[in-house]
Formats: sequence, structure tokens, C-alpha cells
Amino acid sequence: MRKKIAVLILAGFTLAGCNTVGESAGMGALLGAGVASATGGNMATGALIGGAAGAVCHQTNTC
Repeated sequence: MRKKIAVLILAGFTLAGCNTVGESAGMGALLGAGVASATGGNMATGALIGGAAGAVCHQTNTC
């Protein structure tokens, strides 16, 4: 459980440093795939969800 929380915190800090929608989507996809891999999930699905979340996060100025 601690590993999952640490990965999510790292993902939040990484996305906060992105300047464009493309950077946010790319980092979100990378981090989504990494989290999916670490938790035993499907990496492609994790990348898709992470990329979308990164783009939305950037557009809404929540990260």
C-alpha cells in the first residue's frame, strides 16, 4: 500500500512541472503505464487513462 501511495505522490509532483498540454498528457501516459505496471494492471489502459487525466489536469489548471 505504501508503494502505491508513493507512486501517486510522485506522479502528482511530476505533472505539476509540465508547461504544455502535450507535456502533461505525455507524462500522464508515462506515469499511468508505470502505476499500472507496479500494481499489476494493464499498461496500455493505464497509459490511456493517465494521458487523458494529464491533459484534463492541465486544461483545468488543477495541477
